[in-house]
Amino acid sequence: MIMFDMMPSMRDIAHVFSPEYYHRAPPDWLAVSTDVRGSTLAVEQGRQKTVNFVGASAIAALRNLCAPGDLPFQFGGDGAMALVPARHAAEALTVLARARGFARREFGMDLRVGAAPVAAISRLGGLVLVGRYEPSPGNPFGMFAGGGMDMLEQAVKERGDEALARLARIPEDLDDGEAPDMTGLSCRWEPLPSLRGAVIALLVVGDRDHGRLYADLCRLAESEKGGLRVASPDNLNPGWPSAFTMVEARVGRGGGGLWARWLSVAAQTMLVKLLCTFNLSMGGFVPERYRQETATNTAFVKHDDTLAVVFDCPSARVEEVRAYLDQREAAGELRYGLQVSDVALMTCLVGDLDGGRHVHFMDGGHGGYTMAAKRLKEGKTA
Repeated sequence: MIMFDMMPSMRDIAHVFSPEYYHRAPPDWLAVSTDVRGSTLAVEQGRQKTVNFVGASAIAALRNLCAPGDLPFQFGGDGAMALVPARHAAEALTVLARARGFARREFGMDLRVGAAPVAAISRLGGLVLVGRYEPSPGNPFGMFAGGGMDMLEQAVKERGDEALARLARIPEDLDDGEAPDMTGLSCRWEPLPSLRGAVIALLVVGDRDHGRLYADLCRLAESEKGGLRVASPDNLNPGWPSAFTMVEARVGRGGGGLWARWLSVAAQTMLVKLLCTFNLSMGGFVPERYRQETATNTAFVKHDDTLAVVFDCPSARVEEVRAYLDQREAAGELRYGLQVSDVALMTCLVGDLDGGRHVHFMDGGHGGYTMAAKRLKEGKTA
């Protein structure tokens, strides 16, 4: 077995689709899956950003638990996946129970959480392979293959293996009412406008050659050089005042109560807004560098037979993308869900800003991944 910290990094997106970069996860590691139940309704009620925030909350809490070590994780819009080292497994169950309770108390959302040892998933027929995608030094994401993480996700969503679902349940009494440490989780950027005409949130399942699929999508979206991306230094603008300042204040751990934390977040956001607007540096914060790092350190999702990506696409090419996917779906090669909007939403996880350690989770506007998933289930797109 090779530990995540020691894995060769995939720096080029093409490496993500190469089997040689994937390794068996240690059997005593804890596989984690979370999902916001009722996310479609919440998005339709205008709460997409909160869904994203709650969906990323477990990643923040688990990463803080395991710091300074790295752990593999993925964000899926309304949920997440992760692998937790064995030495943190018992504490991770408590952290996940707290995250579930916090989501319920603070946001009125039902966050499903589940966890099982990799060895248990293997006994039930699943294989958990993990790779380290690191777009810049110190900012790794996990990429998963083998079918095991998808098996856990389906069980947590109560539509998979019943034995695994029972094993993965996390008791309610592990939630002691304390808020999990979600330090670093924020959402201070304005929605990112499309620079090319349309933002596509795409989910594809069942395709056997994700490398070919990704290359075809790059060609259709005229993105062969930079890959499928939506974040750019040209569309990153910090927002102030932000409608989500209160959301971030709710997850803060500073003293003085909720409104004191709100004032602190608002002041920090205003300062960043001023520095970026006038291109002023302060301490280790350099606006131009931070924008470039942010555009680089954005995630997409590949686990098992699922590929999920949010990307900017010329308006004139959207129907060509759709026609390509329709043709392959009709041939029985894949299934897909797609949502088109004019903006993308970003949720951030900041570790060491001066050291360039910060990662960013993307979702499409107008429901993004959640609506794409709904349409995938229904067999239609919009």
